[in-house]
Amino acid sequence: MQRRTSFLAMAVLFLLVCAKALAWNSVGHMTVAYAAYQQLTPTERARVAVLLKLNPYYSKWLALIPAGTSAADQDMYVFMMAATWPDEIRADNSFSGNDNIPKGELPSLNDGYGAKLRHEYWHFVDTPFSVDGTKLPPVPVPSIVQKITVFRAALATGEPDLLKSYDLVWLLHLVGDVHQPLHCTTRVSQAKPHGDAGGNLVLVQGPSQNLHAFWDDILGVGYTQNFMNAVKVGQALPAPDPSLVGDAQESDWAAESFSLAKSNVYVAPVGAGLGPYDVSGKYTTDAQQLAEARIALAGARLANLLKTALNCGDQSCAN
Repeated sequence: MQRRTSFLAMAVLFLLVCAKALAWNSVGHMTVAYAAYQQLTPTERARVAVLLKLNPYYSKWLALIPAGTSAADQDMYVFMMAATWPDEIRADNSFSGNDNIPKGELPSLNDGYGAKLRHEYWHFVDTPFSVDGTKLPPVPVPSIVQKITVFRAALATGEPDLLKSYDLVWLLHLVGDVHQPLHCTTRVSQAKPHGDAGGNLVLVQGPSQNLHAFWDDILGVGYTQNFMNAVKVGQALPAPDPSLVGDAQESDWAAESFSLAKSNVYVAPVGAGLGPYDVSGKYTTDAQQLAEARIALAGARLANLLKTALNCGDQSCAN
């Protein structure tokens, strides 16, 4: 009986820890969207506004915007809030699903709003590495890289606007996710031979409680309704590295995050075990600088992706 109680307690802790695995919190995702929106033309902005009106949360987003807000700002705020939709539906009981990949699901799946599925496993790629020689597990598919490939290609076709709306909100979110280092790796060890769930199982001191949540929250805590927090963060972002902005390959974006996880995330004071670790001081300062750079880069790349997919001229868009 005692062993069963201990097991249940550990299971509850695991669920609580993994529930925070959102990859940048809402402020982070909305900041990526804010950065991208600044680079869109009026025609591109008008096109995405049409598509976002088809999202089932559109009226909810409008209700969060203060009365008297200009039409231009309203469109921008909706664009920003739309980037949180794939995380928001995790708490929506009308949607179902978890991190388990259904057997036989093809990477090409593009099922639209009607499926009412959370597809939580689309948010990451568990590329493994080990520091103690533990055998590496295979990388599960489909992954975030494959889904970005599918959605950006679909957005550039003649598919119905309702499905394009779905593709758009996933792209707004996943391009942010793939630039968060812990969404592109899992550290494998003898203690965790299947990986540490992108740092979710590595405990840290402080309110974030685990390494993944610490990185999600590094630029400020907030929810979808706190979109003005994201505006403030976005206005203070550094300019993205011009040598990296033009890289349009999502596989490269994930490889960058994987490399940064090893070189900048799993470093002292984070040790080889599961913690808890004190990540205050220099580690936090360095993490903030890296997060700002990744979010700025994600925004620039997202803008380029949308420009290519929408194919807009001065007056109208081809897609």
